[in-house]
Amino acid sequence: MNMRFVYVLTGWEGSAADSRVLRNAINRENGLKVPRGNYYLCDNGYPNCEGFLTPYKCVRYHLNEWTSRRPQTHQEYFNMKHTRARNVIERSFGLLKMRWRILRSPSWYPLEGGLDEYMSNQPDADSNTNMDVVDSLNTTLEWTANRDYMALNMFNDWSHAAAV
Repeated sequence: MNMRFVYVLTGWEGSAADSRVLRNAINRENGLKVPRGNYYLCDNGYPNCEGFLTPYKCVRYHLNEWTSRRPQTHQEYFNMKHTRARNVIERSFGLLKMRWRILRSPSWYPLEGGLDEYMSNQPDADSNTNMDVVDSLNTTLEWTANRDYMALNMFNDWSHAAAV
């Protein structure tokens, strides 16, 4: 995993709700673009909706919960794989903070016009004006069914491989 950031949005307070910040990011003119059929892994602070895949709620999730026993259901297996992948994200933030000390504490420097202006003037190598992208954060039964289908397939593949 290459641990690179694909989008940066500055200016929000740390106490802002994750889903509120995400909604703002996808609705901006030069905002976050998620092509339909693709997704980002998110924690449960975000909605499980098209383009954003969250773990199952009320099911074991954290890595330290997996040391004593193996997953028993497709939801547990999905959450275990999800948390392992999301650890790469958390590690990326840790490395960023180690490299750039200013990020370890609140910055008292004005951000207006700085990074926002720089980011909006950068050419996007992946930009395609005809690309169909996710433009709302609506949870649907179809998206939930897609997660269930993915989780069941992952669990069945793992179960059959373990049985062989």
